[in-house]
Amino acid sequence: MPKRTKTWLSIEQVRQAAEAGDPEAQCYYAICFQTGHHVPVDHREAVKWFRRAAEQGDATAQCYLGYCYQTGQGVDPDPVQAARWFRAAAEQGDPAAQFNLGVCYETGSGVPQSDEEAFKWYLAAAEKGEPQAQFNVGVFYEQGRVVKQDYRQAVKWYRFAAEQECAPAQCNLGLCYELGRGVPQNTDEAVRWFIRAARQGDKTAQHNLGLYYARVEAVPDLDDPRLKELWTEPSKPDSQSPR
Repeated sequence: MPKRTKTWLSIEQVRQAAEAGDPEAQCYYAICFQTGHHVPVDHREAVKWFRRAAEQGDATAQCYLGYCYQTGQGVDPDPVQAARWFRAAAEQGDPAAQFNLGVCYETGSGVPQSDEEAFKWYLAAAEKGEPQAQFNVGVFYEQGRVVKQDYRQAVKWYRFAAEQECAPAQCNLGLCYELGRGVPQNTDEAVRWFIRAARQGDKTAQHNLGLYYARVEAVPDLDDPRLKELWTEPSKPDSQSPR
């Protein structure tokens, strides 16, 4: 759930504040219906309260409402409406909405396809610390899409995302170290990042790690600390707002 600036002592107080027109309470009340927090799950009721808050300009509610339209949760799917509400929140600086609007532009969902607009919104979200957006900015720089190909910039953004446990970014950062793209070639660093991604279930990282150990020897050294790290139970990252 998003951070609140107000505190209520009970769900009844939340309901009363929402019905009195408080947009923050309306958004929080909607999230309660969406997640089943203190009330039964009711996606249509969630949409009703998200809409009331969104129409008052609450950026978090606008982003959630866009997500509901994007996924058809509590409302008929409508990519145009999804993009509309993502834009409303994105223009207020909401990083999740900026990322989601970037996805809309990259895929042409609800808006004309535009890599330029996609990169613009990914970068806006990335600069606010949104890890998936940071990963996507890295991909654009690595591939030379819209921007001039720049492996150093790709590594910079992959690292930002990787340090926030974004598995695809960890895998790509490992590849950069393996190939010497944007950083000095360093197999140990490559393996370290592959391990972190593999522990999260990234299939490409698991494949690359397997290739590494196959190259080293037919049967890997079970005392290799990097191999032991692979099988150490990872800590689970905090949940994030819906994408």
